[in-house]
Order: sequence, then structure tokens, then C-alpha cells
Amino acid sequence: MRLGLIAAVFAGFLGQGVAAAPVLTVYTYDSFVSEWGPGPKIKALFEAECGCTVDFVTAGDGASLLGRLRLEGTRSPADVVVGLDNNLIDAARESGLFAPHGLGHVALDLPVEAGDDTFLPFDWGYFAFVYDRTKLSDPPDSFPALIDRPASFKVILQDPRSSTPGLGLLLWVKAAYGDRAPEIWKGLAPHVLTVTPGWSEAYGMFLKGEADMVLSYTTSPAYHIIEEQDDTKAAAMFAEGHYLQVEVAARLASSQEQELAGRFLSFLLSDAAQAVLPTTNWMYPAIIPAGGLPAGFEKLSIPERALIFTPEEARSIRDAALDEWLGALSR
Repeated sequence: MRLGLIAAVFAGFLGQGVAAAPVLTVYTYDSFVSEWGPGPKIKALFEAECGCTVDFVTAGDGASLLGRLRLEGTRSPADVVVGLDNNLIDAARESGLFAPHGLGHVALDLPVEAGDDTFLPFDWGYFAFVYDRTKLSDPPDSFPALIDRPASFKVILQDPRSSTPGLGLLLWVKAAYGDRAPEIWKGLAPHVLTVTPGWSEAYGMFLKGEADMVLSYTTSPAYHIIEEQDDTKAAAMFAEGHYLQVEVAARLASSQEQELAGRFLSFLLSDAAQAVLPTTNWMYPAIIPAGGLPAGFEKLSIPERALIFTPEEARSIRDAALDEWLGALSR
């Protein structure tokens, strides 16, 4: 009896002496953690140096992340969010849910100034309509040219209420056409095959041949070039210019792992992590890795004109742009 009690007490002391590895909970979007996305590689690389466990939690597409965090508030289990963008920064900042990243000024390889002391850019790209060269030899070169196509010409879009590409398209049209945006949407509406909640669903439908074009990025063809040795996918270049997206990460003010969250954000800009992004997230890295961009990226089309609103402008325009979009597509 006494020996059993001693053994139990000894086992208890041993248990107290072995601390469990800390867990870092990272909210992000679906494609980031897919088997072909950057999540698995970044998780493995960071865990190898942090002595922790990274738990990725998905919340649909990028724009859904902020909505979930707002609902959870300070009760959220999230330590870090990865996948908000420049169009959501102002709304995210006003929520009061985020803490400064603490990294000071970081020199980034971006075509515009982006991010601040709280929201840290980690990659970027231009929105574009992607098509298949074998099925479309003369892609439209502007929104009016797309509108002028026969009614049978179809595109797949993403919902701006849940998807950052979907929101990006609203702002693209608004940046290019201003007060004429409702006219553009009225013309585009007959060509919209469907609107999906997120990017993954839309791009998958396009690859199955269900539409002529899909809203994506100028960098999307790099996947097919590099992974499939297939150069049949291309981004249609529009004369109006292309809207720029900068994806950002941030830590939650309510996180119980503030130091670890800060380390993760710093790691996200490391050469090792940035080198992962071009061939997994298929975007331009925020900092060009020491080895440069992968072979195949030099074949991508680069817009002659970049369109972008400041985070404050994007937020002030969003509701009116959404009403214009809903009005056109509901008819």
C-alpha cells in the first residue's frame, strides 16, 4: 500500500517535470493548408525550430477569417491569423482584436507600400481572369471586351462577402471605372456562370472545363508551368490595369502565446518560409528569397498598370461596391 502511494507520488512529480509543448493556433484559409499549399511545409519548418505544435484552423476563404474572429472576439483560441489582405486591414484594425507584430520596419519587395506595425505582408499578386489557350485563342483584353462576348461566354467568380479575390474584383471594377461600375456589372452579369464561396471551388470548376475564364491571379499559370509542364493556362491582360492584392498576417491581442506568435510572424518572412510561397501559394513572396524566384515565373504576364486603394479607401468603398454587385447579379 505504502509502496503504491510512493510510486503514485513519484509519477506525479515526473508528470509535472515534463512540460507539454506549446500549441500555436493559426487561423487561415482553406487552400493555404491543402496538401499542395504552403501550410504543411511552413508548419514542419517552424516546428523544427520552435519546440511547439502549429495547429492550423481553416475558416473558408480569406474574407471569412475576419468575420469568424469578430464573432469570437477575445474568446477566440487563435494566436495568429494568416490571410487577411490590404482590402480588409482597416476593418481588422478597427476591431481592436490585433496586437502590433513587434518586428519594427521590415524592408519588403513589394510594388507598393503596404502593411503597418500590426499587419505584416507575406505575399502579393495581381487579380486576373485565367483562361485555357487551347480553348480560347482571343481572350478579352478589357472588361468592355468581356461584356461584348456572346452570352454563352461564361466566367466563374467568388463571393466578395467571403472571398478576398471576390472582394478584390469589386474594387478592381471600382478602381478602373468609378461611377461607371454599375454599368460594367450590368454588362458582366449575363456572363457569370456561378459565384462560389471561395477561390478553390471556382478554380476547380474552371479546370473541369465548366467556364471560359475564372477569377484568379496572374501567377496562377505558374502552377501549371512548373508542376505540370503545361503552358496552356494564361492570365488575360486587361487594358484598364489589374488590382493588386497584398496578403497579411497578424497576431491576436488575446493570444496566450504572444512570444511564440511573434516568432511565427518573424519566421513567415524568413528566407526559408518565403522560398516556400511561390510554388505552394503561387503568389509573389513579400521578400525575394536568396535563390530568386523559381524558373517559370519569368514566363508570367505582368500588368502594365497596377490598381489599388488604400485600406481606408477600400473599406469606405466596399459597401457601395457590394450593393452595385448584388443589384446587377440579382436581376
